[in-house]
Amino acid sequence: MRVPVEGASLWFKANMPSQAYEAAVLAILGRHRSRRVPELWAVDLERGWMLMKDAGVLLGDVVARERSLSRWLDLLPLYAQLQLDATGDAEAFLRAGVPDRRLGSLASQYTRLLDEVRGLAPEEVVRLRRLQPAVSQMCDELAASGIPETIQHNDLHEGQVFVRDGRYLISDWAESCVSHPFFTMAVTLEGNIAWGLDDVRGSVDVAPYRDAYLEPFTVYEQGLQLRSAFTTALRLGWICRAIDVQRWASRLAPPDRDKHLDGVAIRLRMFLSGIR
Repeated sequence: MRVPVEGASLWFKANMPSQAYEAAVLAILGRHRSRRVPELWAVDLERGWMLMKDAGVLLGDVVARERSLSRWLDLLPLYAQLQLDATGDAEAFLRAGVPDRRLGSLASQYTRLLDEVRGLAPEEVVRLRRLQPAVSQMCDELAASGIPETIQHNDLHEGQVFVRDGRYLISDWAESCVSHPFFTMAVTLEGNIAWGLDDVRGSVDVAPYRDAYLEPFTVYEQGLQLRSAFTTALRLGWICRAIDVQRWASRLAPPDRDKHLDGVAIRLRMFLSGIR
């Protein structure tokens, strides 16, 4: 809800109970990283209510006007650095109710998801179940990279970022979780940037955007090792996304519940699309 005030606008947001933790996420990030998230003017952590300063112009509108995706090359390393800076807050996020999608439990959460998901063809279900050992191995391999788990947005696309006074502000953390940081890039790269300006799947080479995002993480790994971890994380990122959609969508009333639950199968198909 837009709240006009003298010379400006504020924005009020009230989350549904299953996503009330977003208020705490913004409050924690805002303590040290306020230049990357909307500024909170008031917050009710218990109810998940927020009153925020206007964040500026939607990145999607800027991209459409400029007919260029180049701003992502500037934004992605800033987002990566935010994640790195927030590693010390991982436990605080979890205490605030942010979902735990860390690698140590992701494989078991994947198994539970396969018992709940709907809308998949029988052969898809069979394939997904056969991949359970592979998913567990992928989690172990990614954990061995030593990159710390932290907050990740889980739905970062051009409709979630604003531009104000030359700064990028990342909004809508209602679907965030604590997990491997690279999981975010499943939606950002494969679900958004790869589709380009004209919404054509695979029309953009995402390698430069991947490399821009990975640059701050070179303190942990270099070159081929980092890109290998990234490739694994892209696939697991879709599992993480599917688990979260199943979590909050299953608590909605019909017909919204049915509409959003259909998206769980879509995310699992995106996982399968990159498995050879």
